[in-house]
Amino acid sequence: MKRMFLTLLLGGMTLSAVGGPYLVAELAETTVASGTKVTSMVAELAEATAKVTSTGSVTTDEARLLRFPATNGTEVVFSYAGDLFTAPLSGGEARRLTSHIGYEMFAHYSPDGKTIAFTGEYDGNREVYIIPAKGGEPVRLTYTATNGRDDLGDRMGPNNIVMGWTPDGKNIIFRNRTGDGFSGKLWTVSVNGGMPQEIPLPEGGFCSYSPDGKKLAYNRVMREFRTWKYYRGGMADEIWVYDGRKVEKITDNPAQDIFPMWVGDEIYFASDRDMTMNLFVYNTKTKATAKVTSFDDYDVKFPSTNGRLVVFEKGGYLYKLDPATKATERIHITLGSDLVYARAERMNVGKKGRSSFSLSPDGKRMAITARGEVFDVPVGKGITRNITKTPGSNERSADWSPDGKYIAFIGDGTGETEVYLYDVAAGGEPVQVTKDNDTYIRDLQWSPDSKHILYTDRKNRIVEVDPFAKTKRTVLQCPEQEIRDVEYSPDSKWLTYSRPAPNKMSVVYVYNLASAKEYPVTEKWYDSSSPTFSTDGKYLIFTSDRDFRPIYSRIEWNFAYTDRSGVYMTMLAAGTPSPLLPTDSESVNISEDKKDEAAPAEAAKDKKAAKASKDAGNAASDKKTVDVKIDINGLVDRTIKLPVGGSRSYFSDGKKLWYRDGRGTQVLDFETGKSEQCSEGMVIYRPGDKKALSTAKGKWTAVSFPSAKVGGGEAIDLDNMYTTVDYAQEWPQIFDEVWRAFRDGYYLENMHGRDWKAVKEKYAALLPYVKTRLDLNYVIGGMIGEVASGHAYVNPGDYPKPERIPMGLLGAKMSKDKSGYFKINHIYSGAVYRNELRSPLTEPGMNISEGDFITAIDGQSLKDVDNIYRLLVGKADKLVELTVSKSAAEGGRKVVVKPISDEYPLEHYEWVMKNIRTVEEKSGGKVGYIYIPDMGPEGLNEFARWYYPQLDKEALIIDDRANGGGNISPMVIERLLRKVYRMTMYRNSNQNGTIPEGTHTGPKVLLINKYSASDGDLFPWSFKANNLGTVIGTRTWGGIVGISGSLPYMDGTDVRVPFFTNYDAATGQWIVENHGVDPDIVLDNDPIKEYAGEDQQLDKAIETALQQIKDRKPLPETPAPRTFKDLGLPQIK
Repeated sequence: MKRMFLTLLLGGMTLSAVGGPYLVAELAETTVASGTKVTSMVAELAEATAKVTSTGSVTTDEARLLRFPATNGTEVVFSYAGDLFTAPLSGGEARRLTSHIGYEMFAHYSPDGKTIAFTGEYDGNREVYIIPAKGGEPVRLTYTATNGRDDLGDRMGPNNIVMGWTPDGKNIIFRNRTGDGFSGKLWTVSVNGGMPQEIPLPEGGFCSYSPDGKKLAYNRVMREFRTWKYYRGGMADEIWVYDGRKVEKITDNPAQDIFPMWVGDEIYFASDRDMTMNLFVYNTKTKATAKVTSFDDYDVKFPSTNGRLVVFEKGGYLYKLDPATKATERIHITLGSDLVYARAERMNVGKKGRSSFSLSPDGKRMAITARGEVFDVPVGKGITRNITKTPGSNERSADWSPDGKYIAFIGDGTGETEVYLYDVAAGGEPVQVTKDNDTYIRDLQWSPDSKHILYTDRKNRIVEVDPFAKTKRTVLQCPEQEIRDVEYSPDSKWLTYSRPAPNKMSVVYVYNLASAKEYPVTEKWYDSSSPTFSTDGKYLIFTSDRDFRPIYSRIEWNFAYTDRSGVYMTMLAAGTPSPLLPTDSESVNISEDKKDEAAPAEAAKDKKAAKASKDAGNAASDKKTVDVKIDINGLVDRTIKLPVGGSRSYFSDGKKLWYRDGRGTQVLDFETGKSEQCSEGMVIYRPGDKKALSTAKGKWTAVSFPSAKVGGGEAIDLDNMYTTVDYAQEWPQIFDEVWRAFRDGYYLENMHGRDWKAVKEKYAALLPYVKTRLDLNYVIGGMIGEVASGHAYVNPGDYPKPERIPMGLLGAKMSKDKSGYFKINHIYSGAVYRNELRSPLTEPGMNISEGDFITAIDGQSLKDVDNIYRLLVGKADKLVELTVSKSAAEGGRKVVVKPISDEYPLEHYEWVMKNIRTVEEKSGGKVGYIYIPDMGPEGLNEFARWYYPQLDKEALIIDDRANGGGNISPMVIERLLRKVYRMTMYRNSNQNGTIPEGTHTGPKVLLINKYSASDGDLFPWSFKANNLGTVIGTRTWGGIVGISGSLPYMDGTDVRVPFFTNYDAATGQWIVENHGVDPDIVLDNDPIKEYAGEDQQLDKAIETALQQIKDRKPLPETPAPRTFKDLGLPQIK
């Protein structure tokens, strides 16, 4: 954008307006030398800067990416670049209300329009604040638990979202999540502060009071920060109305009906039932629903009302809706902001965000990529150079050529990843050596002769580049998967890599570049990978899963193989002996043609030669010509196992093997067959170089190598890696790279039929208005949401944020007593023997009971403290002195406790234990209960904890509700599928056994709900597909397209691209996605009864299990004692 300047001379005062992002707003009462005020001239200046055109006139741009609006009827308040602004509802100049490193959002005017409540981070944690509508000092109202997932860029959304005010203006309603899952509850807090009061509903989201304050229209779910558009799964919400006694559903549509807003006798809401989120209205008198807006470009987002008007965001602009006429109008807003988080800044990137590194062959310098730039840094003292200076391109994978003349790297300044070459001696600009690439390049490496560059890409290709002729050729394309472990031979004539065989076992191959033929080195019986040549060209070393060392289960008669890997070596030439063969000069006759091969072993016996071989500099600088000879016949049979543990990182010079394990870097001497430690840290080395990178004790040093012992070395200078981070160029690059990541990696190439280029253009239009990293997240989230897939995630990269302060929690529910002290209403029992379930007030010897009073904390009386948590800020895991009394009076006994940071595990554990007791009592001990919280390690642990002790139950209830997913559902299904085919009996025991062990016989009932997600979806689908039992509850979340790790984005952005999924083996059809799993018995818990402690779904499961037990066929008892006759023998005495 051109930078245009307008200069006005006002009574000797010069004012300069800069076009572009600067928006005029701050000239209020400036006085010139003559004393004349220039307030009136502000309008003239704004008018003069109305529009920047190609002819050179100057304008104030209309602001965009204005978020979370609310109105009091005359003004609108909104978030922009993380701060709150207000502007006339008719449009015009906005005024900044807040300025803080945190993000202020979800502002709502009080009913009288004089006060604004909002969600802010002034004291580190995200809490509820109020501020005068005209501006002033924010006042904190809430003190809640610090939530680990509390970020505007997180798919769970921020915590403590202000939803609005009670109509009388006395209280603010907000939503709080105590755990890291989907569900949250609605609370109110007085405008004067104090202890918040819970609205008696089990869950809640966006909401709005009726004009008389007697009813609340609300959503039960909040998923508005998930990047998944067109959602139709089980979590698609409806509008509900709560009147204090009952809850009524007023909408019923497969789409999302969200953001209820009560205006008179009507409830407005947003819905995407027509594929674009528009406003609809429900009439509480006629029960009729009508569509109000008909946008077809961007969604209506985060609408709100003051009870008379509706304001909302669409495409980054703000709009207002008049309910009387149903007319909408855009609010044209300009504003002035310093946009501090969008300014280019000088940043030291040497200590964070390093994505690749490569030592020069002489070990004197290192090429490092960080923040998308390539740096040439000194080992020891010297000059640090940024050799790219391209903030709009993500440079990575820098690799120094073995001859030391060039640095090759990958960049995407053209809009696609290409290979670039930098001439170290000549300097200047790097040269692009590939063009017209069509997918993401993963990594690159030089050939040992420095003549070619090899890379792999996301189309499963191995490509060889001639960087000097600027040509490339595809060496190989693997139909099964990407090849990630390819390496050159020392003479640059062969490649080695692994790829899957038809039986899906990974096989190691060697590939002749001249003949374009590949040959297997390993068989398809075992997974083999990570091959590398020894530098003398005689051996190929690789990892293979050939070791069978079963670990036997202590919980059932079963086994597992935790690690089958070992390091193996293949002799490439038929005449090469194993380097581990024993030698004896009297018994071994070495033929003349093998003397050269035996010589190194003999030389190693000479102490002087051995000492010389340890001199890394001499060894590395010895550039002997190597001619790799591979005899294909019998190649597979010339493999030996090396006497080292499993490792996938190693290097060999033909005499020794350096390998990495959990203790650091070890070295195996082939002559002695023994290993010793080389370094406590990692040693990263490229064959032929003089030095290696050592990371021992967290320090980067260049050390002489190869060497049996590594130490000392010269420090690599990371202190001067400064670059100018230009966000105006960096953010569009990240946006584009995410778009390409989905194009190249999404599980279906057709992108669900979407025009992916058109989607990019739609959201790229917002990029010029991105002024914070969270703005970028918002734009990217909109784009990737267009494919309508679960697990399409974007987490923001590096950005400034306040430091969270862990709130100290006592594992108890407390209330402010009329005496002024705090009464303990409930104590979570927890489990004292499990540290993760430690409840501070239940530690043995505490002797604190429900009904007791806390009168002081650390000696400070609580009598005049409105919220006990004010004194527990930052006290998590710190010793705190409580004064506890049996009566509501000053004083009491003093106890020392250590508060915890998270009460959700205690709350959850109490819920599970209550369910176990309920099932036990209502079934008369016949039915067992198992809750599985997720399908990860915790879920597997909980299944094992409760499944095996309840195998004696006649029926089981498995609870999958709110299961957050993972990948272990097949393990659970396998155990539930087991059928007893044999029985065992024992003398003097009435407890018979089953084969297989760990088998339950009897009915099984499964509970699901809208929060059963991901692998928590696949579990009930598999349960039904295998006819394991009856499924009760509500439809599940409906997201099973899975993800893997993120690509390396320049600022640390984490993007997850859905790239694989499941389908039905019986029908060959897609399953679950964007619908969920339907229960056999549909039953939604009544919110009023659920809050009161009644679980209708669980009760129905108990009823169903007891009914099905009637048809249960018990296992046979031990047969009657048999005699010889039964054995086919004549009976004798």
